Amino acid sequence: MSRDYINLSRAQDLKNPKERFLYRFFETVSALFSLGTLSSVFLISWLAPAVIAVFIIIFDLYWLLKITYLAFHQVVSWRQMKRNLEIDWLEKLNLLPARNWQEIYHLIILPVYQEGIEIVEATCQSLLDTAYPKEKMIVVLATEERAGQVAQKTAKEIKKKFGSKFSRFLVTVHPKDIAGEIAGKGSNEAWAAARAKEEVIDKLSIPYQNVIVSGFDIDTKAGPQYFGCLTWYYLTTENPLRASYQPIPVYNNNIWSAPAFSRVISTSGTFWQMMQQERPEQLVTYSAHAMPFKTFLEVDYPRNIVADDSHIFWKSFLYYNGDYRVVPLHYPVSMDAVLAKNLFRTALNQYRQQRRWAWGCVEIPYLLYGFLKNKKIPLWEKIRHSFIVIEGFWSWGTVALLIFFLGWLPLILGGESFNVTMLSYNLPRITSYIMTTAMIGMIVSAIISQLILPPRPSRRSRWKNLSMILQWLLLPITLIIFGTFPALDAQIRLMLGKHLGFWVTEKVRK
Repeated sequence: MSRDYINLSRAQDLKNPKERFLYRFFETVSALFSLGTLSSVFLISWLAPAVIAVFIIIFDLYWLLKITYLAFHQVVSWRQMKRNLEIDWLEKLNLLPARNWQEIYHLIILPVYQEGIEIVEATCQSLLDTAYPKEKMIVVLATEERAGQVAQKTAKEIKKKFGSKFSRFLVTVHPKDIAGEIAGKGSNEAWAAARAKEEVIDKLSIPYQNVIVSGFDIDTKAGPQYFGCLTWYYLTTENPLRASYQPIPVYNNNIWSAPAFSRVISTSGTFWQMMQQERPEQLVTYSAHAMPFKTFLEVDYPRNIVADDSHIFWKSFLYYNGDYRVVPLHYPVSMDAVLAKNLFRTALNQYRQQRRWAWGCVEIPYLLYGFLKNKKIPLWEKIRHSFIVIEGFWSWGTVALLIFFLGWLPLILGGESFNVTMLSYNLPRITSYIMTTAMIGMIVSAIISQLILPPRPSRRSRWKNLSMILQWLLLPITLIIFGTFPALDAQIRLMLGKHLGFWVTEKVRK
């Protein structure tokens, strides 16, 4: 059977009209579920307000239990991250009896577009400051031809400063307008990895299974023991070539400069990844993930997709017939919160970034179609993963609205006959009690956010610490404006066939 379905990115890639129609239908699934839910709540609130009122109470109770469950995982994950930060991973590697860990090389790819030299330099310096032997680190500064001469000038200056500090330091230039590619991070990484293979790894005759490749956003800073931790997990994981390795992204680089809404969204993303680390059966690769170079080449890193970080996991999952997973590292890497030159631009960039992340809904048609074509993955695994992915994007596009606003619809649309009932009288009180109790999740997040904060810069007032706590009062609004709306935006675009191009988040340090 042909395995061409592994390389699909959209319905138009299929030549068979029936197959194209089926894939096109799958592209509408996420929007149909989300919009269907929201419209049904309006309709039923008008036609059967008592039914929707009971549903809202049950729904709120369900989310109270889920928030409690996730808060527990958040605390456990934070404690594990704290323990992992205290470990001397190189010393731990020296105790491994089976393999010589010093045979392992790290290929670190840094895609760069038009970011300032201060951003690129800080990232390279963080690599230099790690404890892992630099003679086992191959760094690739992956530039874009379309970025122009300013980017090449930056790359030249960075290579001059760091070129002799690692085993190899390459600067690659990804050509523009390559047929079959989407301009963006994924295609740039694939190009850079091919150059590193040809110019370094093959020339040095390094076995591919001895190379771990990490794709870092250009603002990513690795901690001192990060590569030691990654190497230890790689060498101790059963069948390490069938796994990716995921750190926890912590948006701390510029957290003291970012506005409150940006801090809340960024920290919420960190906490979600922390929770997922405690649920590895649901964990999918995200920013700064690592994978074996041998696997990277076999699967062929995607060049034609915007959401490459998650797509490479699902592509590997299909390629290896379900025998692929993500290993949580419980170790942080530091990245930038969204910050631009002014507040309005920051808000606009935050929305665009969330919409780009929500564009991961393209994985729904890719998975559903791939699961139909792949006969070797167990049926239960197909059902389980399909449910998790669809439910995840459905929640992203609906839950905040359902919890914080739509609970009032039966009172507004239900009419006088409903408004005089005991259920109508008690509905706002019951939901208020449930949501007040659910604030336990927000309280846990506020506490942990303080524990993972970097030291306050001397130029920032002490009152800034108070704002770091009070910012969580913005959570309901930020979840809707920078969560629900961009998610629905992405899902509707996919349903209409208006595919999203790659958008590079502006990087600003103040």
